[in-house]
Amino acid sequence: MQRFHIEEIVKKALLEDMNNGDITTDNLIDEESISEAEIVVKEDGVIAGLEVVETAFKFLDDNIEIQRLVNDGDEANKGTVIVKLKGKTRAILSAERTALNLIQRMSGIATQTSLYTKRIEKYDVKLVDTRKTTPGLRALEKYAVRMGGGYNHRFNLSDAVMIKDNHIKAAGGIKEAISTLREKIGHTVKVEVEVETLTELKEAIEAKADIVMLDNMSIEDMKKAVEINEGRVILEASGNITLDNIEEVAKTGVDVISSGALTHSVKALDISLKLRD
Repeated sequence: MQRFHIEEIVKKALLEDMNNGDITTDNLIDEESISEAEIVVKEDGVIAGLEVVETAFKFLDDNIEIQRLVNDGDEANKGTVIVKLKGKTRAILSAERTALNLIQRMSGIATQTSLYTKRIEKYDVKLVDTRKTTPGLRALEKYAVRMGGGYNHRFNLSDAVMIKDNHIKAAGGIKEAISTLREKIGHTVKVEVEVETLTELKEAIEAKADIVMLDNMSIEDMKKAVEINEGRVILEASGNITLDNIEEVAKTGVDVISSGALTHSVKALDISLKLRD
């Protein structure tokens, strides 16, 4: 993650949570009070977001001491202390929720991704995310996918060409869409086309697409798609990918599997902060 991404996101989150200060903490806790605290994992999972946590606390206390006891990408069991803190009590209490919200979300994504990748680790296929991310948090969520063992699809609309069904309809067809784009984009830009049928797959291959996304195809059609392709383009399977079916998808021989479920509906990992006595 780029440092400026982290700082911008954390700053906005803190402003949202305490734009005029922390009325409870500021009026209850002495400004000079110092405390120690621990961040504890309350269920098994994969950790992601430690630098984000540090940034949240350091925004409010430049001198806070932070000790990481695990690394991003590590699996942590229930009850594991992952971070120790020592600094101004006000800073710890005021930044607590922002820090936890972000690391819980990121660790939930890393944990979910890890579950998916373990199902397909014996196959020659990559698991990637999508743009179905929380607005404003994409950089963090895509980082969390990497910490869980997955890979990133394009970060935004500027990264690569993705011709979807509505683009095809508006352009008058797959061949027309690819031809028009090839005339206008740079030579380093990849072109991906979303197809729903084997007939569309053949058209995309003939039109010299670089990548073809097989959208919501059956397992049998994916197998046929791999046979038709003969390694000419990268094949990406997408649509309704779940823990229950991802291994069957991997067995078809596709090169990439993309899943919005890694980020759009993931359960946050339960993590808490406690002051030490």
